[in-house]
Amino acid sequence: MFTLMPIDGGVCAPEGFYADGISAGLKPDNLKDLAFIHSDELCDIRAVFTTNRFQAAPILHFKKESIQQTNFVLINAKNANAMTGTAGIEDIERILDHARVHFKTIVNPVMSSTGVIGVRLPKEKIMRALETFDLSSQNADAAAQAIMTTDSCDKQIAFEVQLESGERFNIGAMAKGAGMINPAMATMLCFITTDAAIPSDEMQAMIQNAAASTFNAISVDGDTSTNDTVMLLSNRKSGIYNREAFAFALEKVMHELALNIVADGEGATKCVAFQITGAANREEATIAAKALTNSLLVKTALYGEDPNWGRIASTIGASGVMCDPDRLTISFGDVTVYQNGTILFDEEREAMAANVMRKKAFAIHCDLGIGNGEFTAYGCDLGHEYVKINADYRT
Repeated sequence: MFTLMPIDGGVCAPEGFYADGISAGLKPDNLKDLAFIHSDELCDIRAVFTTNRFQAAPILHFKKESIQQTNFVLINAKNANAMTGTAGIEDIERILDHARVHFKTIVNPVMSSTGVIGVRLPKEKIMRALETFDLSSQNADAAAQAIMTTDSCDKQIAFEVQLESGERFNIGAMAKGAGMINPAMATMLCFITTDAAIPSDEMQAMIQNAAASTFNAISVDGDTSTNDTVMLLSNRKSGIYNREAFAFALEKVMHELALNIVADGEGATKCVAFQITGAANREEATIAAKALTNSLLVKTALYGEDPNWGRIASTIGASGVMCDPDRLTISFGDVTVYQNGTILFDEEREAMAANVMRKKAFAIHCDLGIGNGEFTAYGCDLGHEYVKINADYRT
């Protein structure tokens, strides 16, 4: 048995972690755009990245160096350092070398970036700015704000995990993302810190498993970024570990942050769970659920609060999964509009379904009636504001 207690502190909640965010002049109006996470003990680090074939320079650098341990992560916003070739990697190496020279305690530093694709990093600005970091600062709020791009709010979470024995460890995280969200890891970033004494050989599998039902189950616009990253850092300072408790806490942290990203989708007004049950297997349920989160016709219907169940059925049929109209059931919340080949969508049910769609968060449930496969994906609506934001993103 174990319990999770929400606590303040974000990435600084676990013992021995520090963070801050400052302005390096990458964003206008002196907004924060450069952050760090630092541990006073060397951390094991594992990560999952985008499957986009054009991976950004920070990901390529991480893989090139085969980094397994670090005590310093540098994160910049406004510039993705993607599609910048070997020069982009060299820029990272120069910046991190400068950080090592200025801060003698830094070991195997890591860099992560988010922002506009196809532009070289402003190295001199970043190097000058990082010299002002205070590595003993615990300003998780500033760090979370500094990594934002089109986000309307920062995204943080932390828990104290108490075991039945009374022993405790902490886990904290911050994330950013509002557009270009269709993670396939396994322009969202997530950094998770913990003082749990998790064995290093368990970290990769745990973060990959948790990503499958969290960050890999969300979509804002169906576009997969070049920079999608989830990093897990463990400095083991608590000396405490329970595999079941840590796995639960990790998935809880990632699930909550993933939903925060969907709810903050560019111009979004609704967060919707697309629940697929009765599929031939989990893989087919996943395909159908993700198809619904990415369908423009479905997303615009959500924005218009139109319970157009025909778009739901059409999207499932087009997804290629095994399905049969005579076995299909579609419900908006607890309002069933189509069941096993019978149309239940009369004026009364349409009004009831429309009322469900006026909520900020609700579920659309589709039972395919084929097998036992199930999966839930999370998406949002798509309206005028999304077009406005992305039409002039670079400016």
